[in-house]
Amino acid sequence: MILQDPEYRAIQRAARSAHLSLAESVRRTLQSARRHEPEGSSSRKLEVIRLAAQHDYPTADIDQKLEEVETGYRSNTLP
Repeated sequence: MILQDPEYRAIQRAARSAHLSLAESVRRTLQSARRHEPEGSSSRKLEVIRLAAQHDYPTADIDQKLEEVETGYRSNTLP
């Protein structure tokens, strides 16, 4: 990979300001980019969504659900 001098110097300055070597800064940046990449194929994800959409999940009015949650918090009991 070849970087133009101004870009390379900017990356060096960023690494230096973070008190990292250039190599460590690049390594962390690449690791972060990998973590943010979606895993799995889009067709598999769509398949899972379609399967989930076939089920009837319990629903309720949002205000009712929030009240139930608050009541649970106030009761201070564990299930």
